Amino acid sequence: MSDVQTIEQLRHIGWRGQALPADGRRVARVVAQHRAGYELHDGSQIFGAQPAGHFLKRGLDPAERPAVGDFVEVEPGKPPHILSVQPRRTVLSRAAAGERYERQVIATNIDFVLVLTGLDGDFNPARIERYLSLTEGSGAQPVVILSKLDLHDDGTARIEDLRGRLPAGTPIHAINSKDPASVTQLAGYLRSGDSAVLVGSSGAGKSTLTNTLLGSQHMATSAVRGHDSRGRHTTTYRALLPLPSGGCLIDTPGMRELKLTGEEHLDLFADIEALAEACRFADCGHGSEPGCAVQAALDDGELSPERWRNYLKLRDEREEQAAMLESRLRRQRGGRPATKMHGPRGSRERES
Repeated sequence: MSDVQTIEQLRHIGWRGQALPADGRRVARVVAQHRAGYELHDGSQIFGAQPAGHFLKRGLDPAERPAVGDFVEVEPGKPPHILSVQPRRTVLSRAAAGERYERQVIATNIDFVLVLTGLDGDFNPARIERYLSLTEGSGAQPVVILSKLDLHDDGTARIEDLRGRLPAGTPIHAINSKDPASVTQLAGYLRSGDSAVLVGSSGAGKSTLTNTLLGSQHMATSAVRGHDSRGRHTTTYRALLPLPSGGCLIDTPGMRELKLTGEEHLDLFADIEALAEACRFADCGHGSEPGCAVQAALDDGELSPERWRNYLKLRDEREEQAAMLESRLRRQRGGRPATKMHGPRGSRERES
């Protein structure tokens, strides 16, 4: 097969390159990772592979290992081995649970992050803001999808409330995940050559939506609990699925913990940070200080207390994670300091 034919074949699974690696090795995309190895897709077929030995070294940053969405170079063999990971154009990640700082890659080489939330008991604007904060540095565009529209009469009010809370221009779609006509709203994010990752809590309907987009019952589904609308993990691992539309969808298990990485800018809350900059004093604690623009906005209803509390929670978590990241990088540099990413503000009074 010629390089032109190989590239055209790879485009079916999201390849954007104009040329193949110069070493002539086979290129494929990681579509799933299991304890026993990886599943790869070369645009024509799925096959199993093992990671090369250097990916298994103790102390290697987990983010440097192959992840779902990666394009990798493969060495023939029984089984084939993954030798290297092609440069990632986008990466969605979170901080892993635990006291040590580690980054967990959720998906790579994606164009859109589809944040799915049910309009039932799963509806949680603060959690949506957390997902969007994580998405900020990924290089992918966030899209909010509200499912179970057919089951909730108050859906319109919740949608309008969410529009008032998120930045203008954030795409928000309300759908019935079981209705193919309803999910056509998402066609623009799943065009040929595009890749999207679907994230959300258990019970939000990710597997149901995936099945509708596939046109088949590929993913297992289950009922949610009646008292809180939460579901069991019917999806147990990340999987990249080519769609009939020509796009690729990465389905993920429900994530109970979404820790920031420490590198977020929280652009989602740019309006709050602009208010803080308008305070009379640069070190304003936004409590009882005179001339506090934040307290004034809270008093007159311009800023909701819930959104303010969520901003403080995410800001403090980002600072904590940033400190852990800096500590890790300092150890890697042999104790040499680096410029702090999110420094404290000064304590002088602002000039008028």
